Amino acid sequence: MSSNVTYRKMVSEDVPAVYEIELATFPAPWTLDSFYYEVHENQYAHYVLAIDEYNNIIGFCGMWMVIDAAQITNVAVIEAARGRGIGEGLMREAIRIARDHTMEVMSLEVRVTNTVAQNLYRKLDFQDGGIRKGYYTDNGEDALVMWVNL
Repeated sequence: MSSNVTYRKMVSEDVPAVYEIELATFPAPWTLDSFYYEVHENQYAHYVLAIDEYNNIIGFCGMWMVIDAAQITNVAVIEAARGRGIGEGLMREAIRIARDHTMEVMSLEVRVTNTVAQNLYRKLDFQDGGIRKGYYTDNGEDALVMWVNL
């Protein structure tokens, strides 16, 4: 992992930059309004940002924490910063926060074709939990559900 990266919670002023990363990363991105909703209205949401040495947002990880379970909603890193361990750092920070909030399990969905992400999650002890058929709206691709006990 890059030693020049720090992690912090997303605030309202960060939403435009996070949205730009979302647009550049996902074929069916969330809306700008959905990120503002996550920050201002969703009491279960928590977003972690990866910040580089120039104070730029270079990645984010969102999760919802409900009762005793954390659900990863999205993870993205700008293309120029990929391969430097930023995604792993974001996931480790999300796991730490979930544990601090006494969550017992964390889960996520990942495209069945996204082996790079699946390998990262397995490195963090996530296990395969099942398939959600036709989960992704852009192309109908299946999602692999993965989970880990915290």
